[in-house]
Amino acid sequence: MDISAGIQASLAGRYASALFELAAEGGIVTSVESDLETLDAALAESAELREVASNPQLSRKAQGEAIAAVAAHLGLSELTGNFLGVLAGNRRLSALGDMIRAFRAIAAAQRGEVSAEVASAHALSDEQLAQLKDRLTASQGRTVKLKSSVDPDLLGGLVVTIGSQRIDGSIRTRLNTLAKAMKG
Repeated sequence: MDISAGIQASLAGRYASALFELAAEGGIVTSVESDLETLDAALAESAELREVASNPQLSRKAQGEAIAAVAAHLGLSELTGNFLGVLAGNRRLSALGDMIRAFRAIAAAQRGEVSAEVASAHALSDEQLAQLKDRLTASQGRTVKLKSSVDPDLLGGLVVTIGSQRIDGSIRTRLNTLAKAMKG
């Protein structure tokens, strides 16, 4: 398995790599990825869960019990639950969000996918997203997984980010460039 050195170099990447290897051995990568998506959504929605994960005043035992209850409530797999227990025991729950992102990157790379984020001034239709995905897939030579968001500050156009590459076709950027050129 070829995992980028950048991911492996980070703390979150090392934990994510270990989880991925265990999931791959058990043939449950998709299940673990789904668990992590569920957990990420729960973290985004619950201030209490974020507090449990990041509060250094909670003991390891208290964090472990709380995260085990969350795992049971969310119906997470045994491997994901055990992983969360290890994180609580090692006082690493505060880095869970980074670990989830690293796991996604590793899993996507193994499937030959590349993730792209597209920001637009207005919500794109399903047809527009499908066309954009097809064009990006053709240009990248790999399957592109799109995540879209709306940023009204763009005024119009799109900003597409694929890894470290950014394609900025927004009206805001064009106007700023024009203003700079006019100033001399």
